[in-house]
Amino acid sequence: MEINNAIGALGALAQEHRLSAFRLLVHAGQDGLAAGELARQLSIPHNTMSAHLSTLSQAGLITSQRHGRSIIYRIVPDAMRDLMGFLADDCCQGRPELCGLTPTGPRSTCG
Repeated sequence: MEINNAIGALGALAQEHRLSAFRLLVHAGQDGLAAGELARQLSIPHNTMSAHLSTLSQAGLITSQRHGRSIIYRIVPDAMRDLMGFLADDCCQGRPELCGLTPTGPRSTCG
C-alpha cells in the first residue's frame, strides 16, 4: 500500500461516526447494510450518513450496490487487509509476526 493511500484510509476512519459505520459494516460482512440502517443504528441524520459513507468510499474502504430502493454498503476486505499490513510492516523492528495479527484479532507480544 502506498503511503498516500494509507493516509487517505486512516483519515477517513479518523472520525467517530465513520469509524463506527465502518465497524458496523465489518460486523455485517458480505451482507452489508443499507445507508438508512447505518444512520438509524448510529442515530445520525441520513444526509450526514451519506456524506460519511462517501468519504469511506472515496478512501476505497467500502463499496456500494443498489438493491431496489436501497443502497447496500460493504467493506472492501482487501483494502482493510492492505491497511493492516501497511501498519504492521514495521511492527516489532521489522518482524510483523511478533505483533500477533491473526484472523481472530490482534495479540501483541511486543514489549
